[in-house]
Amino acid sequence: MLRELKTFIAVARHGTFAGAGERIGLTQSAVSAQIQRLEASLGFQLFDRTGRSATLNAAGRDALAQAEQIVTLYDRLGDQASGNEQRGLVRIGAIASVQASFLIDALVRFRLEFPHCRTRIVPGVSLDLLGLVDAGEIDMAVLIRPPFGVPADLEWRTLVAEPFVLLVPDSVPGDDWRVLLGHQPFIRYDRRSFGGRRVDQFLRDQHITTHDVIELDELQGMTQLVARGQGVALAPQTAAQGAWPPGVRAIDLGNDTFTREIGLIERPRHSRQPIAGRLADCIDEAARAP
Repeated sequence: MLRELKTFIAVARHGTFAGAGERIGLTQSAVSAQIQRLEASLGFQLFDRTGRSATLNAAGRDALAQAEQIVTLYDRLGDQASGNEQRGLVRIGAIASVQASFLIDALVRFRLEFPHCRTRIVPGVSLDLLGLVDAGEIDMAVLIRPPFGVPADLEWRTLVAEPFVLLVPDSVPGDDWRVLLGHQPFIRYDRRSFGGRRVDQFLRDQHITTHDVIELDELQGMTQLVARGQGVALAPQTAAQGAWPPGVRAIDLGNDTFTREIGLIERPRHSRQPIAGRLADCIDEAARAP
């Protein structure tokens, strides 16, 4: 509940959820959600809400003094680090396909610089990870660029663009991807995911109707299904992907190739700890390395 306590203090100081959110790098809805969680945990309300303002009630004033003491005591724990050692926990969300690629290189670089810092990798799909960053539950996330605008108070930086190819079982003849998509069973990238929406848009733009047999969000699973002759699939050539497994061949889409954009989404610099910013830079450097 430490994060909720800090948000509570910010609202008490700034008088509105919006003002507190702007100061600590959260949306108004994320601030509201954190305050609701804190009030539910404590069992009483902290504010009298009138219009846009949030005024501490009697219980809130009593709780504020204790919250400030708790946060101050916690912050003093870091003073026990000797010299210039930096300690802390950085939480980063990551989609599955980057956890075994450049993210590993980034973590190695980061630990060389900050051996006393801890990192926690939170797995998930892009939409869920975006929500966790927006709510302040994690510091940053590596995910697929959403098909809608990134929230204005978050920062996006593109890392890599991964081209899609058509994966075909070795046993299926032909190299015309349009014919294969129209006539072979199709293993579809889950349409609820950002990557799956890119596939869906591509098929609509190309006016291709597929015979869907399986739909899933796991790229390795899609590849293995193709290898076992279950159909063809449109999949991105990821940073972690070396040679395709036995039984699978990839057909380039030529001038019609489309990509999924992998990037890093972060809270604003003024609202995150410096070591989180350095980890973000390590991820950026690792993703762009040859």
